[in-house]
Amino acid sequence: MTELFQVQNLVALLTLVLLEIVLGIDNVIFIAILSGKLPENQQARARSTGIALAVFARIALLFSITWIMQLTQPIFSLFNHPLSGRDLILLVGGLFLIGKSTFEIHEKLEAAGHDGKTRAAASFISVIAQIIIIDLVFSIDSAVTAVGISGNLWVMVPAVLAAAAVMLIFSGSIAAYVERHPTMKILALAFLILIGFLLVLEGWLHEAVEELHLKNYAYFAMAFSLAVEMINLRIRQKSQPLQLHSRIPTDQGED
Repeated sequence: MTELFQVQNLVALLTLVLLEIVLGIDNVIFIAILSGKLPENQQARARSTGIALAVFARIALLFSITWIMQLTQPIFSLFNHPLSGRDLILLVGGLFLIGKSTFEIHEKLEAAGHDGKTRAAASFISVIAQIIIIDLVFSIDSAVTAVGISGNLWVMVPAVLAAAAVMLIFSGSIAAYVERHPTMKILALAFLILIGFLLVLEGWLHEAVEELHLKNYAYFAMAFSLAVEMINLRIRQKSQPLQLHSRIPTDQGED
């Protein structure tokens, strides 16, 4: 325990907490959008369950450092390009995130039926299943990043728990804000498409992504576009926002 209070470990802890919070916010946005498809009385439970599963997966992976390191070893080649288990998870997860986010944008803007009726709310199990898939992708990325920065469990586990606390505290506020402002929801989905693209690049061209610092450019672009949209919302705060299509019929109450 005393190892945690060494300067080197404290710096690694602070760095990891910040990185875990960034990855956690990405995860929370996806969870918020998926849980928003449920009836209102199930949304908070879905968010809490999703975050709990994400935290459990991250900590479980950290206690399996040997297995995590094996994931980075090439297992076969495709087009003369070596691929590891981690690469495959990032590739599949990135493609899933791109496809799912694109589908959600279409559903919000185009998917209402000709009779003006919306589709029924998603089931709790189907939403949790999708959350588990994306939790796995973000958790693998998070665990490998944590092991790369510090192999010390006394540093990695507190960082994950600290980020989890931030996720739990702000998940409801983030979900409510995204749901209240349709442009933020579309922007968040666009961010998820970009993150999915980065995951695909990282799975296929891991070294190039690190050398070119592509994540830094992507997060800068996301932060800049978010700042611009916040200014737009501030300027036009008295105008009535456009309502996106909902999966939940307007006459549906609690189940």
